[in-house]
Amino acid sequence: MTGLAVPLLNPEIEPASMTMVLIIIALALLQGFCEFLPVSSSGHLALAQACFGLTEPEIIVDLVLHLGTLAAVIYYYRQTLLTLVIELQYLPKAAVSLIKFSFYYKTHPDFRLGILIIGACFPTAAVGLFFNDFFISLFASIPAVGLALIITSAVLTLTSLAKPGGRTVAQMTIVDALVIGLVQGLAIAPGLSRSGLTIGAALLLGLDRDLAAKFSFILSIPAIVGGLLLTAGTGSGSSFGPSLLLVGVLISAGSGYLALKLLTALIDKGRFHLFAPWCFLVGLAALYWHWAIR
Repeated sequence: MTGLAVPLLNPEIEPASMTMVLIIIALALLQGFCEFLPVSSSGHLALAQACFGLTEPEIIVDLVLHLGTLAAVIYYYRQTLLTLVIELQYLPKAAVSLIKFSFYYKTHPDFRLGILIIGACFPTAAVGLFFNDFFISLFASIPAVGLALIITSAVLTLTSLAKPGGRTVAQMTIVDALVIGLVQGLAIAPGLSRSGLTIGAALLLGLDRDLAAKFSFILSIPAIVGGLLLTAGTGSGSSFGPSLLLVGVLISAGSGYLALKLLTALIDKGRFHLFAPWCFLVGLAALYWHWAIR
């Protein structure tokens, strides 16, 4: 943070440049914290860009800031990811025999987890491929973002009904994985929180809290990568230069890591639903701002 303070305090910097620095810092913090907290990073980014007067959706900024949060989740779950890679080395051997596949699937929990994550990617990919352009268009619609945030609030509220305990990975089924993958695909829409919908679905399906969080966040890795690939060609330049975008990546990575630590602790304590009021209020504020103020 010291490196950022120097240019901000330099009187030779033009006011417009200082403004852009402050904007990219604000957007990066929003992305970092909101990507994993169940409040919809895309929804908050869309609203923030509108507040800052960015009349066209800054898709390039959204893509770059997602690189930071991608790095954060990979680092946070690095040990689990390494274990999954080691376990999935059995996949080619198991794929040639239904008996071998069934053996590994039933007796190797991490192999089973890896297969379920792969399975969950298919409905996510299908929704992304067929509806990506429609969801991208919603970034410029404040009412759509507001309504989506209210839906997220409703899902988070329902998770308060989930009982402690729950099924472990050994009891998780492919149907569970497909449902979670489907809601993750729908969360491409700005305002629908990816972590809110996926963890919420997992908890309501009766999965263990730790498994719900782990499955959701690891599943976010291929989702973020897929989203980057799908939208990489849709951006038409950015208001921010390369150096500012680099600052954004670093800030979104650091704040994303902190958000992961905070949220996993809250999920473990059964307090996931505490984010519902925030989503509801921000959603209402977005609707009011669009119809009563703008």
